[in-house]
Amino acid sequence: MSEEDVPPSADATDGHLHWMREAMDMAEEALAAAEVPVGCVFVRDGRIIARARNRTNELRNATRHAELEAIDEILADATLTPAVTQYPLSETTLYVTVEPCIMCASALRQMGIKEVFYGCGNDRFGGCGSVLGVNSKLSHPIHAPYKAHGGYLREDAILVLRRFYITENTNAPIPKAKGNRVLKTDILPRSSSGDRD
Repeated sequence: MSEEDVPPSADATDGHLHWMREAMDMAEEALAAAEVPVGCVFVRDGRIIARARNRTNELRNATRHAELEAIDEILADATLTPAVTQYPLSETTLYVTVEPCIMCASALRQMGIKEVFYGCGNDRFGGCGSVLGVNSKLSHPIHAPYKAHGGYLREDAILVLRRFYITENTNAPIPKAKGNRVLKTDILPRSSSGDRD
């Protein structure tokens, strides 16, 4: 577990959970579209300015992660980036169901994201401390670090991923039959090694 990946305190605001539920809705939408169920919302001034889900299978493009889909939406709307600045997301917070991968964590740093809240860790590709601390541990000559906080609706995020991974991915080049898989609903508590469920 990275130092940024700290369980939410008992006094975590309902606001963080509210926004994370909005991100979970996008993850459910991704699941319904046969995508890896990751969803996100970008929040600025108490309102959602962009929401997205993974679209890698749909678009046959491995870069179409939820975070990048939403960033493209923000950058395309001049009202959401009123002035071109070095850090167009410096007043924006991301809520995402899974820890951003290294690619997305780097893009968020380049855009100057203010802060990130996520559900479960990403022990294979996590860019906010699970694998590599792109958000704050790696030095960068220009771009500022950002804080990332894990554990918000963690169990929900894990279960929606498990629901996807027990199904046959018909979008895969060679789909694997998974008829004998059973949904595991038990989730181990967070440990010092991160989210290894």
